[in-house]
Amino acid sequence: MVALLLLPLLLLPLLWGGEWAEGGGAARVGEGLQLQRSLWYELRVQESVTVQACLGVHVPFSFSYPRRSWPFSGEPVIYWFREGDNIHRSDPVATNNPGGQVKPETQGRFHLLRDPRKKNWSLNIRDARMSDTGVYFFRVEADDVKYSYRDKKLNLQVTAPTEKPDIRFLEALESGRPTNLTCRLSLVCDGGRAFSFSWAGDALDAVDPETLHSSVLTFTPRRQDHGTNLTCRVELQGDQVTMERTIRLNVSSLGAEVGRGHEGQPSPLPGFLPWVLGQFPSHSSPLKQGHIFPS
Repeated sequence: MVALLLLPLLLLPLLWGGEWAEGGGAARVGEGLQLQRSLWYELRVQESVTVQACLGVHVPFSFSYPRRSWPFSGEPVIYWFREGDNIHRSDPVATNNPGGQVKPETQGRFHLLRDPRKKNWSLNIRDARMSDTGVYFFRVEADDVKYSYRDKKLNLQVTAPTEKPDIRFLEALESGRPTNLTCRLSLVCDGGRAFSFSWAGDALDAVDPETLHSSVLTFTPRRQDHGTNLTCRVELQGDQVTMERTIRLNVSSLGAEVGRGHEGQPSPLPGFLPWVLGQFPSHSSPLKQGHIFPS
């Protein structure tokens, strides 16, 4: 009778090993044992995370697994893999194994950090890229336990930045007088990734194309450029992400007074110039110094 009572306890370590510990033999053990396994192996993580490209995100997580040997060998080796990757033939995106390889595209950007006080971990992602979008699963290897947590996964969504560049200039646009326009973006990448700039518009048809790929544009407005559109495009290098700002040019003639109000008085200057595409003031006034087209 005693032997019969002890038999399930003797078989338990066998059920913990082999394919079941690898997560590959769950269908062979029955629903009751699957429920027991879900209690032994538990991953606590936010399942859906969204971050803008170029920025970073902090994903806390904790996990549990059965420990069968004593004394314990120490800290477990943990991994995050992309869904669909083979754990034996593909590198993880992150691991705490000092000598372990990770995917080249995530090296230096995906980090595992441990908080010993709270006994949990975090996956830190710096300089998120659009190509990081996808599903990731977690794996632990400790003593004779090797298990991939397939029941709960991390779904990472990387979205395009919502920022728009600003177009700034220091003086009014006057026909025949060279002027500088500056395109600026307040967004700063978590990993210091660079941006590339370009300009487009009918007013630039006589400008050297080599000068159109800088954040500062130097050109000489003409009368016919008045009312035409000028666009600054900012591309996030390493991603197919473009942010742009379009304005409509207000070009005056040298020596001419434009935008005069009633009774010959100059029209007041708006708080900012809303001459972004599709937005126009009810009156026209010459551009003053330091105008900014805000995002």
